[in-house]
Amino acid sequence: MRILVTNDDGIQSPGITALAQALAAIGEVWVVAPDRERTAVAHAVTLHKPLRVHRVAPRTYTVNGTPVDCVNLALLKVMPKPPAIVVSGINKGVNLGDDVMYSGTVSAAMEGTILGVPSLAVSQEGQGAFRFNIGATYAARVARLVLEQGLPEETLLNVNIPDRASAKIRGVRITCLSRRRFHNPIIEKLDPHGRTYYWIAGKRISWSRSKDADHEAVEEGYVSITPIRLDSTHHEVVDQFRAWEQVVAGRGCHVPISKSNRRSTKQVGK
Repeated sequence: MRILVTNDDGIQSPGITALAQALAAIGEVWVVAPDRERTAVAHAVTLHKPLRVHRVAPRTYTVNGTPVDCVNLALLKVMPKPPAIVVSGINKGVNLGDDVMYSGTVSAAMEGTILGVPSLAVSQEGQGAFRFNIGATYAARVARLVLEQGLPEETLLNVNIPDRASAKIRGVRITCLSRRRFHNPIIEKLDPHGRTYYWIAGKRISWSRSKDADHEAVEEGYVSITPIRLDSTHHEVVDQFRAWEQVVAGRGCHVPISKSNRRSTKQVGK
């Protein structure tokens, strides 16, 4: 049974080493990972420069590209046969709520799902030091279940492990994605020449979507497992927008937007 391991922190990250070692007890592990850190590249694909694959050890390769590039090359070129599962991680830091939209770790698992392979992303809470051995233990348990029971079509799992000793982890929760808010998300500064530059940073100050929220589970000491679908269509409101078809096509009258459906622009920048 072949297992593909990748990440966005790069081949040198101790997180991917711990993950590969734990999964070796389940099957034949192949590692195809970026040759350097590629954090927060989301679902980027390299189109404007050549990609190169280097073998650094048996069944271990680096790619001068993104996590999504790594999954594509692994499944379509590097591995002799497709893997039974793709496991991405272990990421340095959690990927909760809206973070999944930016995460290279989650995007690698998403690409595996797009290519028809059951996939999961694993992230470990921490600051400076990370308990990757604990994260790897939980990752292997989830991987075993996925291999035994499969996943629903077009679904991947996002797993986050709290920064606690094994004995202090309270359990596991199946969760939903949260929404996060930042204070001062863009920091403006001046360089020594008096020119303005910016850092996209900020401090997370609040969360919403509290029902079964992933951030809440991790804060309370639980491992969070969130099923994520590839289809992000808001199916419940599709019929509501049918009236727009004729208007946008130039064959109908203006359709007023009710206050209940109007989204306030005041949320921008929060």
